[in-house]
Amino acid sequence: MPEGRMIHKTLLLAVIFFGLLPLIFFATVQLEVTQALADGDLSDSDSVQFDRFVDNVAFGVGERLSFDINYGFINAGTASMEVMRLIEFSGRPCYQVVTRANSNSFFSTFYTVDDRVESVIDAVGLFSWRFEKNLREGSYRSDRMYAFDQREHFTVYKGDTIEVAPWVQDAISVLYYVRSQELNVGSSLYIDNFTDGKNYPLEVKILKKENITVEAGNFDCVVVEPLTQSVGVFKHEGRLKVWLTDDRLKMPVLMKSKILVGSISAELTDFSLGEIEAF
Repeated sequence: MPEGRMIHKTLLLAVIFFGLLPLIFFATVQLEVTQALADGDLSDSDSVQFDRFVDNVAFGVGERLSFDINYGFINAGTASMEVMRLIEFSGRPCYQVVTRANSNSFFSTFYTVDDRVESVIDAVGLFSWRFEKNLREGSYRSDRMYAFDQREHFTVYKGDTIEVAPWVQDAISVLYYVRSQELNVGSSLYIDNFTDGKNYPLEVKILKKENITVEAGNFDCVVVEPLTQSVGVFKHEGRLKVWLTDDRLKMPVLMKSKILVGSISAELTDFSLGEIEAF
């Protein structure tokens, strides 16, 4: 039904930094969850191949961000973003990041949303290895996953082998990468992003600084706006602005997007800080 589809879109746009578009199941990669690699066993060849080091003092294991999702003045549900643990993937230390979106009891009476999305992010270079989502939206069910070969720079999407840029990001990992970067007003970050079977060169514009108050508190923020260079994730009517704290954490405290009818927002209600790891 049209009303249900609108709720679906508003929830997804507000929860995930880039919105979550359908992705094909890619079943050739197995995720092995381990302890936090206290002894670390990176090979010399890995150190040479993956020579990018991103200094991360913004987030770590245990960070959890909770949001209210609002459609105009109406609360539609809740969302969370959590750095669950440190795992090993393809011989590399990685963060397992999980986001969830749930409609509230009122919206669930006619359209239930219960989504889980996961990204495996390289802990040293802050790029994506794997992206998975499990969607439960009304009567719709979808369980899909795809992975990047970051050594040979490709992924497989719907049976097609697609070349991707080195250090390519997914729809979640890109936010955590941005949080690690210096954000100077008037400048832009340029990031290679892969979404829905396509490569999207992404520009993240740093617009201004602003003090805002949300349920989680009062924060000095830097306002950023992500813009793709081709039609796709963000069209003109769906442009998104994100308020990140103007400190080392760069936590997202507010996300706003105008849509064809009205606007949606995700507002930080609670947070727990993570433990910063050294690599």
